[in-house]
Amino acid sequence: MTAASASLSARAVRTHRPRLRRIAPWVFWTLLAGLGSIIFVLPFVWMVSTGFKPRWEQLVMPPVWIPSRIEWSNFTEPLHRQPVLQWYKNTLILVCFNVFGALLSSSLVAYGFARMQFKGRNLLFMILLATMMLPGQVTLIPIYYFFSRIHWTDSLRPLIVPSYFAAPYYVFLLRQFFMGISTEMDDAAEIDGCNLFDIYWRIILPMSLPALGVVAITEFTWNWNDFFGPLIYINTPVKFTIAAGLRLFQTRADPQIGQTMAMTFLSVLPLLVVFYSAQRYFIQGIVISGVKG
Repeated sequence: MTAASASLSARAVRTHRPRLRRIAPWVFWTLLAGLGSIIFVLPFVWMVSTGFKPRWEQLVMPPVWIPSRIEWSNFTEPLHRQPVLQWYKNTLILVCFNVFGALLSSSLVAYGFARMQFKGRNLLFMILLATMMLPGQVTLIPIYYFFSRIHWTDSLRPLIVPSYFAAPYYVFLLRQFFMGISTEMDDAAEIDGCNLFDIYWRIILPMSLPALGVVAITEFTWNWNDFFGPLIYINTPVKFTIAAGLRLFQTRADPQIGQTMAMTFLSVLPLLVVFYSAQRYFIQGIVISGVKG
């Protein structure tokens, strides 16, 4: 090998090394993300597959990912066995009222902390944040006792009314976003004759759609998946939500795995539609609310 060829080889090695250093982290994180995605997606794929399987293929090992034939009865029989459509109706009522209540109450409280100047504002805000560290199980018994005394149990009211009293996490999230909106717009609105509520309704809320979207999606997901609340407050099966009603398909005498997975798949579909249709607002609101303020 001549000196010239050796020099060219050494130069080529030096050129490729920086390129490898740049590519190696990208390859590593791509593989890691792919592995994590597979781990999270596999249970969902198994759930969907089991919902379409005949009974003899549902629990075999190794699992059968593609059913030999589609068992549509897993989707039709539950509609006759249980009031599934009524569960969906109850869940939609619960979700709609709670999303509206959370948006209204939390945004009003957050607007007060972000824009109004009053004595003890920071102290009250710190106390509000401190309540986030209080486990819900601590207040479960007194709250249940209160609702039972006013005869609200076995209805959706104990699950709806609390959402109209502002959630600390939503207040914190919205306050951070509101503080990032310039106060000059408030001053201009006051010159035009707007009061505090007009500024809140006509300026702050329209400019806060990403943060409001985060609150709406989070509240929707929480209430749609809530199992503990309906289990505690509701006793009549026809008044269950979809999350609480799914447990009725699991009995020791006749565990209907296929029907349970089919109904679970149908219960997850609205969440997927809502999240993917509003994913842009959700991510944007999380990022901006975490940076501003």
